[in-house]
Amino acid sequence: MGVSGHALINELLVLQPEIYGSMGEEVTELDGLLYAIDRLPDGIAECRYINLTADEGLGESHFKNIVPAKRRRNCYRIDKDQMNIEITRGRSDIYDILTHLTFMFIEANKIAKKVLINEKGKTLREWKNLAEVVLTNKKIFNNEREVLLAHLSTFLGRSFEEIKQADIDFATPSQPNRFFQVIYWMGKLAINEILQDKKHEIAFSPILRERIGHHIYGEMWAMNIKNELFKRDLLKRPIHIISANMHSVMNSIYGPMLLTKEASNNEGISLFELIGSDEHKELRKIIKKGAAKKGLTFIKDATGANIDVQIIDTKKIDLDKTIYKINNSKKELPVLIVMDYAFGEQAYETMDELLKPYELENGGKVHLNVESVSIMGKAGILAGGKGDIMIPNSHIFEGTADNYPFKNELSATDLQNNGLEVFEGSMVTVLGTSLQNRDLLEFFYNSTWKVIGLEMEGAHYQKAIQSASKIRGNIKKDVKVRYAYYASDNPLETGSTLASGGLGESGVRPTYVITQKILEQIF
Repeated sequence: MGVSGHALINELLVLQPEIYGSMGEEVTELDGLLYAIDRLPDGIAECRYINLTADEGLGESHFKNIVPAKRRRNCYRIDKDQMNIEITRGRSDIYDILTHLTFMFIEANKIAKKVLINEKGKTLREWKNLAEVVLTNKKIFNNEREVLLAHLSTFLGRSFEEIKQADIDFATPSQPNRFFQVIYWMGKLAINEILQDKKHEIAFSPILRERIGHHIYGEMWAMNIKNELFKRDLLKRPIHIISANMHSVMNSIYGPMLLTKEASNNEGISLFELIGSDEHKELRKIIKKGAAKKGLTFIKDATGANIDVQIIDTKKIDLDKTIYKINNSKKELPVLIVMDYAFGEQAYETMDELLKPYELENGGKVHLNVESVSIMGKAGILAGGKGDIMIPNSHIFEGTADNYPFKNELSATDLQNNGLEVFEGSMVTVLGTSLQNRDLLEFFYNSTWKVIGLEMEGAHYQKAIQSASKIRGNIKKDVKVRYAYYASDNPLETGSTLASGGLGESGVRPTYVITQKILEQIF
């Protein structure tokens, strides 16, 4: 609530991001708060000092690594008042954290103003009851819980029904009272700001300032992959890079081969729905173990990039037992590099470094024989609904005049007749999903830009691919590119934004439809 904080708050209130719903109203925005809290470290609401740092060695200390439920970033609670958050994925990480914190402080200030009765610090009776439960870690049972929820309804400005649902949504197995804790500490620290001038402070470490934008983590990450390829004599084989999750490519190739009984009883996508269900974790273990013996090498990231990788040598797979038919004209069987999702600007850093030649100890260089780069991801859709598929033909970088048209090897006709809507057109690469405002999105959708969706990595990936292939000569000029996204939300539809929850099992079909089409084209 200082000068710089007010500047951020005022800008966010002007922007009115769709994901934060009723942020500009007096009532507390519960869905947006859950979305933000799940992407920030546990305990952040209790911390007055938040330090953004590079990887500066805290991982080797006694401090416990706190990884947020919905974001891969390392965080460390230094003491009761300070949280350190490591930034290893570029500026997009900083935008994401600052936006969520700014929103959280807006909501905290609403709570403080509601519960404070006077300038001397007298508070509502309902607030005192909440404080007693949180500070004493008191166990509460059904009737008492409903009494407390009714109290919260008084100063959060939401119906009892909404408060009760939020209590369920916030709860975790280890923290059944997380909702109460978050609301209390947000309000408590905001009250301290008002009464005692104890302001929140967000700081950037000198090492972070020095390292940001220098590809330090991306370079180490890419070198680990290329070292593994060199060790296995795979550098000169045809290489296909796929940015996706860590399960769909592996399951698509190895699932039907290793789970013959299940595959005979579950045709097509239903097999992958079975593998992905919570009650069939043992099937996933069978695939992981079997794949490790048949050409799949897993590289757990330890560089700070937070992007795990699978290298799949298809020469070690009996491809006749898979659902894919090999193109006989191909002399050498391909090597697949499957990389987990990058985050925003990190996509440029990682892809740029991965496409550079491998430097040998004798000073020589080996150019990777990259034949294609395929990007499958989640995105917000403007033209359809959750679960639908988007096939871009160009990426537009938000806030600039930068645009990247390309020939997409995937087309809408490739993915039709799968029970899903498929849209083709431009997509906008945004600075952050939590910065998107309805007016801006409607402009992109209705104007001659004809944007069908928004995501965070496409322009960054394409910038790296184009410079490596067309300008720098790091990879072949005619490298094939494939982009396909499935809709995780529609930010223009009330109740369908990311804050309304994930896709769950409905995301399985589009994920595997896209994955299988990518693999068909590769083979």
